[in-house]
Amino acid sequence: MARIICIDYGGKRTGLAVTDPFKMIATALTTIPSKELIAFLTDYFAKEAVELILIGEPKNLDDSATHATPLVAAAIKNLAKTFPHIPIQKVDERYTSKMAVRAMIDMGMKKKDRREKGNIDQIAATIMLQEYLQSIE
Repeated sequence: MARIICIDYGGKRTGLAVTDPFKMIATALTTIPSKELIAFLTDYFAKEAVELILIGEPKNLDDSATHATPLVAAAIKNLAKTFPHIPIQKVDERYTSKMAVRAMIDMGMKKKDRREKGNIDQIAATIMLQEYLQSIE
């Protein structure tokens, strides 16, 4: 069975989360430098079947574009060109970073670990993916 992968794309870092093969549970995968995204996914897709790529779409509260929206649009274009056989779907990423920080506090993560931005990116991707899974139930 194929998985769903979720991308929290940023200018420097990209957080990744993935489902189990039954698409029931979202799990943080890793955080990588954004410039390594295509190479990482190429390697990952060679090992794991993926049926859908979700990517967080940055928006302001009024649904207008943010400073990061053009970066994500360029990433989507690159993903679509590189992996034309895998559909790409945008998901709302508003508040996911704040929710990720709250989740880390609730889990009892040490302050030093919470300052590690890569942890926030992974957890934000996991939150987006879990919300998507709940929306399709």
